[in-house]
Amino acid sequence: MITPPDRPDGRAPDRKLRVETHGLDVIADTERKGTPRTLFWPWFGANVSILGLAYGAFALGFGISFWQALAAGAVGIVFSFLLCGFVAVAGKRGSAPTMVLGRAAYGVRGNRLPSVISWVLTVGWETVLCALATMATATVFGRLGWGGGTETKVVALVLVAALTVVVGVMGFDLIMRLQTLITVVTGVLTVIYIALVADHIHWSAVSAVPAGSVQEFIGALVFMMTGFGLGWVNAAADYSRYLPRTASSRGVIGWTTFGASLAPLLLLVFGLLLAGSSADLDEAVAADPIGALTTILPTWFLVPFALVAVLGLVGGAVLDIYSSGLALLSAGLRVPRHVAALFDGVLMIVGSIYIVFVADDFLGPFMGFLTTLGVPIAAWCGIMLADLALRRRDYDEPDLYRPTGRYGDVPLTPVLLTLTATALGWGLVTNSTATWLDWQGYLLHPFGLGGRSGPWAYANLGVLAALALTFLGTLTLHRDRVHEQETLAPSPATDEGASL
Repeated sequence: MITPPDRPDGRAPDRKLRVETHGLDVIADTERKGTPRTLFWPWFGANVSILGLAYGAFALGFGISFWQALAAGAVGIVFSFLLCGFVAVAGKRGSAPTMVLGRAAYGVRGNRLPSVISWVLTVGWETVLCALATMATATVFGRLGWGGGTETKVVALVLVAALTVVVGVMGFDLIMRLQTLITVVTGVLTVIYIALVADHIHWSAVSAVPAGSVQEFIGALVFMMTGFGLGWVNAAADYSRYLPRTASSRGVIGWTTFGASLAPLLLLVFGLLLAGSSADLDEAVAADPIGALTTILPTWFLVPFALVAVLGLVGGAVLDIYSSGLALLSAGLRVPRHVAALFDGVLMIVGSIYIVFVADDFLGPFMGFLTTLGVPIAAWCGIMLADLALRRRDYDEPDLYRPTGRYGDVPLTPVLLTLTATALGWGLVTNSTATWLDWQGYLLHPFGLGGRSGPWAYANLGVLAALALTFLGTLTLHRDRVHEQETLAPSPATDEGASL
């Protein structure tokens, strides 16, 4: 029998859409399909958002020059998405969601700690993206004279939230189809946007932006890491788990990194040029990152711009709501995956209402959110990567669901490493623009780094420290445990995966 060729996203052409029934369970070999290059579509579609242009203003906000911001952005984006690529390898080796595969390091119930952190991060991201899409739509309508007030925001929020929740609830197949569409549509319209506003770039102004210190450069680099790859690393295996076990690990790493990094890199360059050319635009981006970018557009392109902005943001929110549902299940909630996604959708709507209708500032709380949760996620990432590097065999999938299995229940070492690294990291970051986080940075003075107002205050060293501490600590303390696990014979199958 001759089978028809796969589409770009790896699906057979006659595959019917239905609500995905998979939750925390292992994907059977008969359902695994595609090649590593199919990972390009979800990762590119999730990161082609016009928000990438706003990161140019965010980076220059650290007080650095164009070339410093470009270097910090390029290194931060590629390195952080490379971490996603490494974690994605675990998906094809273990066929389960990212936060289930983490049980190999944290134990079956010990893994609930990072699962809760992952859930908060992904719900936070989907809320930010939904709110930005709503504000962008209102701004466009306002410029067109079609409203733009409260009524417009309410309608926009309902439509954006409905699209995000429906696709997230439907699951993997619809997500892959939507991301392919988003990739094509937003890619074309983004190129048109860049062409239309290119005459707003003034190299003389951009090149005149003064250089900043090493500490400011590091702060921008870490911000880029937390705003891009570290915001996705806890979900990186959720899509590669559908690939065949024989898929190339190098291909998984390469296509994940390439697909996720390509659009942000291009958008960052142009965003830096725009923000560096106009101090007014640079300042406006802090209040409404997407809406500010409409102020330099011709009126006739505002509707296409709204389309590309909303689709790009929804593309990221969809992946987040899918993965947040899986993280919530891994944290211990025993409901079907689509119910967990729906619950997260309700939280997303509530949070978006606060950002759109109550909050006065976007950038301050956003940066506080990224750096605060970036620390424990970096700690988790270090443990996950080191654990994966130590393993020479695929995961014993049944034991991922057994507290009495080889991976244990609540091993103390990874939990203590995570808590220690988080405490260290929070002591080395500051968030002056988010007053509810002014308790952070308590180690900057004892470590001789100048305190909360010193030169290292905004370098966000805590994220790098947490990543390095847990990675090196796991390589040192976890090696014998992994070796012992891999000497055991394969365990019998279990049906526990749907509930644990």
